[in-house]
Order: sequence, then structure tokens, then C-alpha cells
Amino acid sequence: MSNKPDQNGMQKPISQGDSAQNTIQEILQKVNLTPEQAITLLQQTEIAYGRLIPRQLLTLLDRNSIIDVKLGDQIERKLTIMFSDIRNFTPLSESMTPSENFEFINSYLSQMEPVIGKHHGIIDKYMGDTIMALYTQSADDAVRGSIAILEKLQHYNAGRARAGYVPIAVGIGLNSGMVIIGTVGGANRMDSTVIGDAVNLASRIEEATKTYHVPLLLSQNTLYDLADTTKYDIRFLDRIRVKGKSQPLSIYEVFDNDPADLREGKRASKEMFERAIAYYHLKKIPQAMELLAQCIQIAPYDVPAHIYLSRCEEFVAKGKHLTTGELNVRMEWQREFNIGIVEIDKSHESLFDNINDFIVKIQQGDQSGISDILSFLDHHAKTYFKVEEEMMEFNKYLFFESHLQEHKRFVENIMALAQEAEAGTSDPHFLSFRTQLLVFDWFTGHIAKTDRHMGRHLLGSTRPVSDKA
Repeated sequence: MSNKPDQNGMQKPISQGDSAQNTIQEILQKVNLTPEQAITLLQQTEIAYGRLIPRQLLTLLDRNSIIDVKLGDQIERKLTIMFSDIRNFTPLSESMTPSENFEFINSYLSQMEPVIGKHHGIIDKYMGDTIMALYTQSADDAVRGSIAILEKLQHYNAGRARAGYVPIAVGIGLNSGMVIIGTVGGANRMDSTVIGDAVNLASRIEEATKTYHVPLLLSQNTLYDLADTTKYDIRFLDRIRVKGKSQPLSIYEVFDNDPADLREGKRASKEMFERAIAYYHLKKIPQAMELLAQCIQIAPYDVPAHIYLSRCEEFVAKGKHLTTGELNVRMEWQREFNIGIVEIDKSHESLFDNINDFIVKIQQGDQSGISDILSFLDHHAKTYFKVEEEMMEFNKYLFFESHLQEHKRFVENIMALAQEAEAGTSDPHFLSFRTQLLVFDWFTGHIAKTDRHMGRHLLGSTRPVSDKA
């Protein structure tokens, strides 16, 4: 610490604050800026940085300014991830010069960015023609935002047509789950990012839009997080194994943006279409082909219906069957299914055993197994969900509300299936398929992920796991 003379010529220590203030004043004098101008410049710089790291991400990281962000800052959140990609972009870009490519990409992205923001989405990354966005408030925001993107695309394509350009198509994939939002990099280069299995699955679902030639797909995880699925045109499409993942995933088509005639046709044939898919997966190919033919008669341009009909024909010709192989097959309990909390692990094992009993009855052609398993699932939910919820509430689990939402949706699905079974008007094969689908999705989506996440947090809590422990 150095000294400087006071008003009487005496020396006094220069504090670090004085030194910093002198430095700032010297800089301002050199660049000829007033303090007010400097503040304005800093505000403009902050806004400019906000285009690189969105302010919403700063808020999530509990940082007031870009200068407060440090390498390794992170927070865990449950959210919905969106991937959007332009179809056949490579041949399109090959017909343009690099400069034209840049102009086209910026023209397209500038149309989509406000739509995402309007629906409370945060654009995390632009990767060429791909947009990765985060919806932190609700899965409904993600679905509504994706529908709005496709609506905006129609207007954008109308403008391209007037200018003599070919229209473009996009594919959008949505998935919901736990992620880590934070900063990565090194001392000289840092970036914000989102890490988690849910991100990878969202990307894989977007890729699946190419297989089924539909613009918008969402996962079972996002479907469970929607407040009211009846607000959208959604139908079950397939259960797939995505690259790099051992557990299959159910995917659903959202067809709100289809042309009016096609949308009405899909609405009219929805139950028939989903029954046809069930028959295909159950290897009841003649029944599936008959229903698919009727679907195509109602909606001639229903591409997924044509795809499934081709699959049926391939099965007849070559015996090739595209399926995850889970239906009507007993499952084996594995130690890694345990989360370490005795009450919950016992309930999961009990659920597992009852599902296997149900599958044995189905294999034997005993359709009474449907009512039995639905009755058990109802009892299971009323008994063990309450235990889990009491543990989460007692231990102040941060994601209690979203966990509770998944419980509520599971109970709603059980009740709907039970009402159909009791009425006795539903096709028993279709009912069996949907019941198995429900429990498979519950294992892969909730038990293997949501419950495991809950278990890690409860076991790491300083509080007892429950007052019974």
C-alpha cells in the first residue's frame, strides 16, 4: 500500500478502494467519457452479452449480471427440452453460396426466436440450422411454443414462395426431465450449457421425426407433464429404442399443425389408428392391416398409417417385425432397480411381481388379468404413493410438486383404463396393450429416473428418510 499527500501536504495511506477509483477515473479521462456515459456503455455491453448468454439463464443461476458468472456455476432443474431442425438442409445449402447460407439461416432463425421467447422458452444454442431451446416453466409452454413455431413456418414459407424459393420443413422433438444448467470451459473460454440424459433423448426424438415424416413428436415424459392432454391433437405413434439407450421410449405425434382435412381425418381415425398399432406390436398383422386400410381411406395422406401398413406387408413377406420386444414377456428384476429406501424398493418389487403375473395370464389368453392388474395398480398408487409423498414433504424435496404431478397423471390413466375394463366395451387386446404400455412407461420414465433422483436426494438429506425409519 502506497501513500499520497493530504490537504496539508502530509502523507496518508492509499486504500485499495482509492486506488481502484483513481484507476477508473484515469480510464474515463483517457477515453474522454463522463461517468454517465460509462454507465450507459456498461449497460449496452451487458445487453450485448445477454444475446450470448440469455438473462433467463443468469436468473436460473442466481446471478444478477454476466460479470457475476463463474466457471462451474450450476443448478439442477426439471424442464422440457426442444430440438428443432430443418429437413434436408444439406442439399438445400449446397445450392447456395456461403453468404447466401448465412443470410438464409439468419432469416429463418430471426423468425423463430421471438416465437420461442413469447412462450417462455430460452434459446440455449444455435447449431447451424438446429435450435435447442429450454422451457423451464411448463411442458405446455413447450408444446404450445412448438405448435406456434410450425404456424410461423407456414407464414415464412408463404413469403419464400412469393420470392420464388422452395418451402422448407422442420422437425421438432420434445422431452422433459432433470438436467444440470451451468457453465463449462476453461479460464479463457467459458460457455453456458445444459447436461443430462433428457437432453440426449430430446435430440433423438427430433431425429425420429425424419423416420415418421411428421413435424412434431414428444416423449412419454413430456406427455406426463402436460396439464391437460385434451387441449392438443395427440396420438400414440410407437415405442422405440433410441441410439445409446437401453430402455425403450414411447413417442407421440402432435398433429395440430396438419392441413385441416388431414387433421380432421386423423381425429376421426385416432382410436382406430392406435388399435392398429397395438395389433402390429402384438403381431396380429391381418387385424392391423384391415384397420390401417380404413385409416388411410379416412385420411389418405396419413403418412404414419402408410408406414405401418408397409411394415405389416414386410412382416407378411419377410417375417421382419419392428418392435422393442417387451410385450407379453416376463421381466427380470435387477439389483440396480433398487434406490436404497426399503419401503420404496419393496413397493417396486411388488409392482414388478404383479406385472409379471399379469403378463403370464395374457400369454395364456386369460383376459381377466387386465382387471386384476388395474385393481392392483389402483391399490399400489393409493398405498405407496402416499408413503413416497410423505417422505418427500418431510425431507423438503425440491422437486416434490413435479413428482406429485407424475403420480396424479398415473392415477388418471389407471382410472381411465379401469372404467373401460369395467364397461366391457373395449377390445381386450387393445386394452392389454395400453395397460402394458402404461406400466412399461412408468418403469422407464418414473421409477428408473424420477424415483431414483428422489432416492439420491432423500438418502443424502441430513434428515431421516421418514419418521418410520
